[in-house]
Amino acid sequence: MEYELTANVQKEALRSLDQWISIPSVLDEKAVHTPFGDNIQHALEVAMETCQSLGMTTHIDEKGYYAYAEIGSGDELLAILCHLDVVPTGDETAWRFPPFELNLADGKLYGRGSQDDKGPSIAALYGLKSLLDHGYHLNKRVRFIFGADEETLWRCMERYNANEEQADYGFAPDSAFPLTFAEKGLLQLYLYGPGSEDLTLDVQHALNVVPDQAKYQGQYSETLKESLDQLKFDYKDDGDEVTVIGESIHAKDAPKGVNALVQLAQALNKSYQHPMLEFISKYFSKATGEDLFGQIEDEMSGGLTCNLAQLKIDANQSKLGIDMRIPVTANKEELVTRLEEVAQEYNLRYEEFDYLASLYVPEDSELVQTLLTVYRNLTGDNSKPLSSGGATFARTMPNCVAYGACLPDVPMTEHQINEAMPLKNFYDAMEIYAQAIRALAVD
Repeated sequence: MEYELTANVQKEALRSLDQWISIPSVLDEKAVHTPFGDNIQHALEVAMETCQSLGMTTHIDEKGYYAYAEIGSGDELLAILCHLDVVPTGDETAWRFPPFELNLADGKLYGRGSQDDKGPSIAALYGLKSLLDHGYHLNKRVRFIFGADEETLWRCMERYNANEEQADYGFAPDSAFPLTFAEKGLLQLYLYGPGSEDLTLDVQHALNVVPDQAKYQGQYSETLKESLDQLKFDYKDDGDEVTVIGESIHAKDAPKGVNALVQLAQALNKSYQHPMLEFISKYFSKATGEDLFGQIEDEMSGGLTCNLAQLKIDANQSKLGIDMRIPVTANKEELVTRLEEVAQEYNLRYEEFDYLASLYVPEDSELVQTLLTVYRNLTGDNSKPLSSGGATFARTMPNCVAYGACLPDVPMTEHQINEAMPLKNFYDAMEIYAQAIRALAVD
């Protein structure tokens, strides 16, 4: 791709990305003075300093839930919806480089947030800068909105929407090219059930990540290993401690991963009776949830996915955390009713944790067609727009879609160990965003 607009800002963009990556902006629920933790507050402040250096006016929410930077004039508002929080790193010793350092190796930019969502945010931001450097005049206001709670409960955007101006249209640089016009509904929930005097488990992963490890230590270790061998599941044997080994992936793609928690439950269920283990084994051996709900899918957004990410059993109770991605045309209430009915048979109680309604912007809309045309003209790729199980901030406002930043055939490494963005992809995305903002907001 020829970098008609962005060649002169590439090094500047990398310097800013280096600064942003260095901030370990992981949620701290125990924070006292800020809603999401001091590191996330610092990330918001640094992002606003970057935007100010580009000539933008900035605002940080007085309580620290979000920030935004704006430039241009006019009644219309184009929003670019970003987020600065990142998921935990997992086992840092398994990373090729320290996760909160930006490192370039083998043509890739390594670091937590390089792909989700600091790298794409920087690419879009410096795409805008390139337009300004070339003297283009914005015919509307362009506002970069930075959320701070995207990886968990989206409290940032809930507060933004309650207090701030809505966009007329926009995009979130937090997915894949060519463009995502449909996003499944996102339901996160917990099931509570009886405890156990004999069995203790505590497997805790982010709800939106397929667990790659699930540990057990206790009196059933030997029978557990026998069951794992019979089932041909991978595990690490450390005597009394057994670690089931899975394959991590984003929950939206759960069927493509290997869920270590589910495998641990299935193996334990062979020799120990507990309603939670039996429930998991019977209905969630497949990440499509089809054993419980039947085949749930539609043409525009694909199939249902279910990710079991947290399981705790102690003497007092059992607790299971589930992330579900619901096709656009599926009925959430009907799915919940079915889940509650079956759960009650195992003495399990349903509790909703979070729900985000689905996103759908018609393919023939002006926004979708404009963004597709920019992408296709620059890349020569005429692929059809996408649907996704991912949840982006695009669904927080009307007439917004997810647009990049990953190009086709680039591995999606968000939420994974050794998260990385190919340098060429980073530069290509910057040019695409520059041309997209030019098409949407320049005379």
